[in-house]
Amino acid sequence: MEILSQLWSLLGLITLLQNILPSQFLSLLHSLYESLQDFFTPYSYYDIPEFNAYSSLDLNQLYRHATLYLNSLHNSAACRRLSLSRSKSSTRISFTVAPNHSVHDTFKGQRISWTHHVDTVQDSLDEKRSFSLRIPKRHCHSLLPLYLDHVTSTAAEFERTSRERRLFTNNGNASSYDSSWVSVPFRHPSTFDTLALETELKKQIMDDLTEFAAGREFYGSVGRAWKRGYLLYGLPGSGKSSLIAAMANFLCYDVYDLELTKVSDNSELRSLLIQTTNRSVIVIEDIDCSVDLTADRSSMAAARGDHEEEVGRVTLSGLLNFTDGLWSCCGEERIVVFTTNYREKIDPALVRCGRMDVHVSLGMCGPAAFRTLVRNYLEIESHALFDVVDNCIRSGGSLTPAQIGEILLRNHRDVDVAMREVVAALQARVLAGGGGEEGADYEEMVMRSPESVLGVGSPENWDSSPGKHVGKRRKEGQTPGKKVNFLVRLRSLTKSESGRRGI
Repeated sequence: MEILSQLWSLLGLITLLQNILPSQFLSLLHSLYESLQDFFTPYSYYDIPEFNAYSSLDLNQLYRHATLYLNSLHNSAACRRLSLSRSKSSTRISFTVAPNHSVHDTFKGQRISWTHHVDTVQDSLDEKRSFSLRIPKRHCHSLLPLYLDHVTSTAAEFERTSRERRLFTNNGNASSYDSSWVSVPFRHPSTFDTLALETELKKQIMDDLTEFAAGREFYGSVGRAWKRGYLLYGLPGSGKSSLIAAMANFLCYDVYDLELTKVSDNSELRSLLIQTTNRSVIVIEDIDCSVDLTADRSSMAAARGDHEEEVGRVTLSGLLNFTDGLWSCCGEERIVVFTTNYREKIDPALVRCGRMDVHVSLGMCGPAAFRTLVRNYLEIESHALFDVVDNCIRSGGSLTPAQIGEILLRNHRDVDVAMREVVAALQARVLAGGGGEEGADYEEMVMRSPESVLGVGSPENWDSSPGKHVGKRRKEGQTPGKKVNFLVRLRSLTKSESGRRGI
């Protein structure tokens, strides 16, 4: 009781002094107290408000980075209370520090604390938010810059991998006040793990994308816009669209699907380019079918009376500037992808180095791609008919990944039936002479080196690929009699394997 009475007496004395002493003197005492506290405390404190200075519109980027960084930690052991949230269109749960609670972090062996302050503004419904950063005082000058760089880089990586990515398409009916792009969430499931592609080619593409994504300083040092062009060409069903989705998922980029037939002229094309974001894949599919951009330029000029550009349409010149002109450097970290079924129909100026830097040939399904499809659809790693399939593919009786995928999808509940149907389809292709041009296409791929499949070269060298001549010699050297004999051997091998398995 005596202690309580003394506390009451002390509080009464403090109240009396506050009423008697001038406010200036009280402020001086408060400043003196804080100075003494700062002198004896082993920590330095830094406030990070939500908005810069006195503006309620200028968001403090360091506050945003701190929010993302603490979200990336999401360690419940480091904080007693967290706020959980999830947007309507996302499946990811976000973690944020609850108001007026702290979270602890460790950097270079030093313990660092973040406190999230949320205060209500007097006579208003608004809230004032800020972070308070506590760092050991004796290391603050050397530790603070390094730690803030670490926070910024980690936040940027977390934002890149966790944000909801979008699939955009151009809106041809948009007014001058609306965005030229409309979007939906991008949730394509294709990845390089599930992509039906030969192993070496897949590795080359992944390595090239990884080097590009980490090349900010390199591209700046050599004076090039930070962008990369890909030309994907091959038969229908060879996996061009799936490869684009896998590339976007691998890099965590947005996808802009540009429909050229909805673009009125070159000016609108530039406007569309300006409105795209960084870290994006800009796609023009079937470029050889997208308006009249791939015909011979001399005949086009003569038909127009030697006029360079027609009014009210997208021209080849406009598309060239879109891919590699001055306007192409208005953003950074962009991938531009053209797809086509017929590479020879494209104007060489459109796909030269600097515009389409990497040319990827996608053809018939090879042995490694077939095993990927079987693993995806049938969930098996091996089967007795794998060798039969390999022999069929090597004989030129191959199918596209889409064709094989359809067979496996239709029979995915019965592994043996699915494998027998694939073998039957491949044998029919062998008996039909390898499927004409489609069979020859795979023969060219298997005879060419990986460097020529993933080509980085000039269009004028397209017809001089050594693989093409090898493939043609093999095709000319084959006779129907040899293929029939090979088919008989395949059927006998199939029966022996089936009898061994009791099929």
